[in-house]
Amino acid sequence: MTSLDALILGIVEGITEYLPVSSTGHLILVSRWLGLATTEEARKSIDTFNIVVQGAAVLAVAGLYRRDVFAMLRALLIVARILRPTPMYWRHVQLARNLFLSFIPAAIIGLLLDDWFEAHFFAPVPVLGALALGGIVMIAIGPWVRKRARDTTGAGLDGATLTIPAALGIGLMQCVALIPGTSRSMMTILGSLMTGMSPRDAAKYSFLLALPTLGSACLYKSYGLWKTGGMLEQLGGWGPVSIGMIAALVSAALSVKWLIGYLGKGGISLFGWWRVLLAAVLGLGLWQGWLSLA
Repeated sequence: MTSLDALILGIVEGITEYLPVSSTGHLILVSRWLGLATTEEARKSIDTFNIVVQGAAVLAVAGLYRRDVFAMLRALLIVARILRPTPMYWRHVQLARNLFLSFIPAAIIGLLLDDWFEAHFFAPVPVLGALALGGIVMIAIGPWVRKRARDTTGAGLDGATLTIPAALGIGLMQCVALIPGTSRSMMTILGSLMTGMSPRDAAKYSFLLALPTLGSACLYKSYGLWKTGGMLEQLGGWGPVSIGMIAALVSAALSVKWLIGYLGKGGISLFGWWRVLLAAVLGLGLWQGWLSLA
């Protein structure tokens, strides 16, 4: 993998990580298109890189929502009686609790079935199928989301007000996104909307949930990348990996800031049409033989 390849993959990761279009699906398709998975060993290396580079996107969200992150950390220190109580600290304790509960299902299923999902779904055809199906769902719920954006009855509902069953329910929906092409962002935003949150607050909860979910996956894969020196050599060393992460950090920060405003207005159908169009064009290319993603 060259530095240019890493730059392209990093930009794709950053832009698509928090958009409900499936960053993993896009990375798999782009890496195949760039010809970076010509052997089984190279495929595993690139698939690992595609997950490791998500760590930069996690840092982007941590930076944008640093006040919430610090408030949760402070609240937990108050619970541990290390710091004195402050007004509203319990609200941040509840937010941290709910994020942890939403993270647990994916953590358990991911650890148990990670290799199985990679063996059966990390390929172009399953990704295209998931992209198309998810796109149809998003187009169908578009009017409902626009209506929810104008509805004020859900005012005051956010990640801190979730019940324990609701937080676990969002976590279970996140597990569906272990299938690349589905989109973790799409599933968690949809799950949050179903609890009564506004599109803006649903997106915020989805982004905050990415911190433990993608952060742990990144650390797990990074350890494997460091432990397996041959795999790191396949990626061209730490140079291209670092370039990819910097590109992902910058593009993710810009993407999140735009998405918050767009979802706040109830926009979601655009992403559905993009998914369906992309799946149709690439599927036609594979069928006609003028496109190869092997």
